[in-house]
Amino acid sequence: MTDETTVVPLLEPREGIPPVVEDPAAFARVVRAFAEGTGPVAVDAERASGYRYSGRAYLVQLRRAGAGSALIDPIRCPDLSELDAALADAEVVLHAASQDLPCLAEVGFHPRELFDTELAGRLLGYERVGLGLMVENVLGFRLEKGHSAADWSTRPLPEDWLRYAALDVEVLIELRDVLYEELASSGKLAWAREEFAAVLAHKAPAPRSDPWRRTSGIHKVRSLRGLAVVRELWTLRDGLARESDVAPGRVLPDSAIVTAALELPRTTKALTDIPPFTGRSARRHLRDWLAAIGAARSLPDSELPQPSTPGDGPPPANRWMDRDPVAARRLAAARAVVAALADEHHMPAENVIQPDAVRRLTWEPPPVIDDEAVIARLRELGAREWQIGLTAHPIAKALLRLEIKGQV
Repeated sequence: MTDETTVVPLLEPREGIPPVVEDPAAFARVVRAFAEGTGPVAVDAERASGYRYSGRAYLVQLRRAGAGSALIDPIRCPDLSELDAALADAEVVLHAASQDLPCLAEVGFHPRELFDTELAGRLLGYERVGLGLMVENVLGFRLEKGHSAADWSTRPLPEDWLRYAALDVEVLIELRDVLYEELASSGKLAWAREEFAAVLAHKAPAPRSDPWRRTSGIHKVRSLRGLAVVRELWTLRDGLARESDVAPGRVLPDSAIVTAALELPRTTKALTDIPPFTGRSARRHLRDWLAAIGAARSLPDSELPQPSTPGDGPPPANRWMDRDPVAARRLAAARAVVAALADEHHMPAENVIQPDAVRRLTWEPPPVIDDEAVIARLRELGAREWQIGLTAHPIAKALLRLEIKGQV
């Protein structure tokens, strides 16, 4: 941990702001330079979350010893597979890799070996693992983070945004090197390697069957007719947002959908009495919004959505005591074990083992509780081997103790 008085602002990249790579010739030069570089490659990507529908990358930043830094415009250079091939044997350093890997994959960049500095920080017990705070606390440099939520689809990109982007990879390898040593000295390096491999191997979940149910504030809608309005408006909004590549909330906010579902407006006047429907984007589609509400109004009762759809897992934990008190006691016992291990090893409980695995194990435990059965179940639920080695025996012991006491 660095002292506040020793923190040095990081204001300018060491070699200055690199020119943005926007054409094949410049891209070929970057490929050659990075192929000839040595050691890990720091990578970052900037998206336009909150502005665009897609999660695509609008800028890709890289840095490697011997190559310096590069800023690549993936709109002008949409295929990075040549760079990917040149770096096939290199370790790629990312911060919060799961956020950037999908958009990097879209442009043909697929790391084979990963070091995730955020995940390393979690395993090491750092309380705050944002890149800026990690760089400050570990290396003693202060990064400017003012443009993290900018609209990176903007063209041309302002110089101060490019400076910010270049600085994001400026000391990422140095951060990786310090964290690597801390992982090794704490006995957690093998754990981290398993975690990094799991991040790379992770497959995106299948799309939700009813994505409209994630509308913020939908819990306020009590009637089935109102839920139908949410479904119709959400579906219409999603199509409009996808077509124009605009973030759905900029087409129409969730709050407007929920209010319309509660008030069920019948006329354009009643609809525009709901303030978000008077916004410039929403006003262009007033007739469509009203038609969607009308369609929901006219549905027969048999076609109305039900309050919720059954999931493939256990119910929310706060309902367990009512639904299955025995399972609730198992969950409490297992959680106590995980919390103790988290404290002992100085890391968040959710990194000791995935909370969903604990819930599923205790909701539907093996017929016979012993180490082997718990190990098999946790492995089936996707727990990493280091997590199983750390948790399986004490969890099995805790569950057996409940049986002996006659509490399950």
